[in-house]
Amino acid sequence: MENMSKINKKRVTLKFLAERLGLSVTTISRVLNNKGSHYRISKETEKLVMQEAKKLNFYPNQLARGLRTNKTLAIGLIIPDISNPFFAHIARIIEVETRKRGYAIFLCDSQESTDIEIESLKLLESRNVDGLIISPVGQTSEHLKAFEDLDKPIVIIDRYFPDINLPSVSSDNFQGASDATSHLLEYGHKRILCLQGLDSSTPNEMRVQGYIDAHKKNHTKVDKSLIMGDRFDDKSGYIYTKHALKEKKCFDAIFAFSNLISFGALRALAEEGLRVPEDISMVSFDDYPYSAYLATPMTTVRQNYNDLGKTTVEILFEQFKSDSKTKKDVVFVPTELILRKSVKNLTEQVEDKGISCA
Repeated sequence: MENMSKINKKRVTLKFLAERLGLSVTTISRVLNNKGSHYRISKETEKLVMQEAKKLNFYPNQLARGLRTNKTLAIGLIIPDISNPFFAHIARIIEVETRKRGYAIFLCDSQESTDIEIESLKLLESRNVDGLIISPVGQTSEHLKAFEDLDKPIVIIDRYFPDINLPSVSSDNFQGASDATSHLLEYGHKRILCLQGLDSSTPNEMRVQGYIDAHKKNHTKVDKSLIMGDRFDDKSGYIYTKHALKEKKCFDAIFAFSNLISFGALRALAEEGLRVPEDISMVSFDDYPYSAYLATPMTTVRQNYNDLGKTTVEILFEQFKSDSKTKKDVVFVPTELILRKSVKNLTEQVEDKGISCA
């Protein structure tokens, strides 16, 4: 019987595999690169090659292949905050979809910092990745303008810039925020504390516009002093809810611009002995499985993470196929309002509710 341990100790190459099976190096290479059917290689030969490669634990040398084809089979992905479940989910979908196409992901976390984002772009460029997917921090776009005229495919996801001539994929933040605010207004809530995220980022601006638009459509005055917050995290939700309570702001509901913000707000309310929805109603942008299992199941704006990730990868790989960059095309993925138990219907209530005004 052949001593497999000796074979495994030596570097198994295409040439070694070809000699072992009595086939050409070209045939072995075509099968391992999933091009057997294209070159009319029989199914029996394909099966034989794959079985032997698996037995010898052999994988094509992608580095060597990259030197021949001038491709690394790697995609650079930059997201603002990997600890945010929204971006973690998006990253997972993108990784799955790129792996299906034979590509790997280099992931960078910009930590909501434009400086780190710029450093990450330089790092990925130095790695010569074949394409880029980036969710920008969103406060400046100058460093992305250079990519408008480059041949390297790039797609922007979630946060985008209207003045950048690059394809982008985003949730319909305006409609999602408008739906959430309209729901609160229709249930009799007149003063809604708006806990926003990163100011000047496109998703935040579109959600603020949706919040204001819903007030206008319902002929309800907007109190801009009730729009506060500076990040999409739980700390911001906690601090600004505490601030609103301390300043005796008059509000009967909260619209949080992310699930993390809503968690911070819930903690602040609990510390003040306030309950959702008995004392304050709440709606959150973002929906996760645990949103339905909170003490009070949360009414949320659900983003379609699968469509966001899949559409982004499809647009990127279309550029590989066409050998040219896709010009600016903004795709808005619809959101869905998920109704649960965190909003009280004040139109059915006689007594006053909410935080009393100073």
